[in-house]
Amino acid sequence: MSATTVTMCPVVHFEMPYRDRDRAARFYAQAFGWAHEKLGPEMGDYLLVTTVAPGARPGVPPEAPVGAINGGFYPFHADMPMQHPSVVVAVEDIHAAMERIRAAGGQVLGEPMTIPGVGEYVSFVDTEGNRNSVLQPSMP
Repeated sequence: MSATTVTMCPVVHFEMPYRDRDRAARFYAQAFGWAHEKLGPEMGDYLLVTTVAPGARPGVPPEAPVGAINGGFYPFHADMPMQHPSVVVAVEDIHAAMERIRAAGGQVLGEPMTIPGVGEYVSFVDTEGNRNSVLQPSMP
C-alpha cells in the first residue's frame, strides 16, 4: 500500500437499472417527489432523476443535507453483467483514478466515455465485486 495521500472523492450520482422507464419514472415521482428527464437513444435511453432542487452546490440546494445527490436509471439488459444499483464518484483526473483502482485491486471496465456536458465516465468493479463508476466532471 502506498503512503501517498489521496484526496477524498465524493459520491456525486447514483445509478440503477430499469425494466420499464415510464413505470420507474412514475414510481419515484409518486413515492419521493423526484423530477425526471427522459433522454433519447443517443444518450442510451437514460432516465435522469433530480432528487434535490438546484442550488449553490452543484445539484444541491443550500438547505439540503450534506451528501444529497441526484441520479439516473439505465435500461436493464439481462445479457449484460452487473445490472445492479451503483454510485458514481467524482475524481479530478479519471486516468489517475483508473490507475489507483487497479493498484488497489479493482478492475476498470473499458475506457472512459465522454458524456456531453457532463464529463468523462468509466465503470469499475471493486474488490468486493460491486460495480461503481468514476466521473471526471467537465470544466465550465
